[in-house]
Amino acid sequence: MKLSELAPAAGSRKKRKRVGRGPGSGHGKTSCRGHKGQNSRSGGGTKAGFEGGQMPLQRRLPKRGFTNIFQKKYSIVNLGVLDKLSESVITPDFLLSEKIVKKRRDGIKILGNGEITRPITVKAHAFSVSAKEKITRAQGSVEVI
Repeated sequence: MKLSELAPAAGSRKKRKRVGRGPGSGHGKTSCRGHKGQNSRSGGGTKAGFEGGQMPLQRRLPKRGFTNIFQKKYSIVNLGVLDKLSESVITPDFLLSEKIVKKRRDGIKILGNGEITRPITVKAHAFSVSAKEKITRAQGSVEVI
C-alpha cells in the first residue's frame, strides 16, 4: 500500500446539504422547507414541549415544593479522602489542584464520613458537626473561610 492509495471507507464521508444555492443543486428556491406553513417561515417552528395545542405535560403535572434560589451549593469532601493526602494544611486551592474537587461552586464543605488518624489543619467554607469533632479529636484544627 502506498500513501497515495489511502482513502476513507466508502460511505463514511458524506457531503453536507447546501440549501438555497440555486435550482441546479436540487435544494434551491424554498430550501427544502416547502411552500407555506409555520416551518417555512424564518423564526418558524414550535417551542420545546409544544403538543399541538394540547395542554403540555409540564403544565398537566402537579407542582409541589419550593426551590430556594439563594441556596448555597457546596462541593463536598469526606474526611476519609483528606486522611490519604500527605499535606498537613489543606486549603480549597490545594483540593482543586489535586483534582479532589472539580469545581468550587459556592465553596467546599467537609463531611465526617471516614476517619482521620493524624493532626491536620483544614480550611474550608463549611464543616459538618461530625467532621469538626473528628478533626479536633485527632489534635487537628478547623478554619472556616
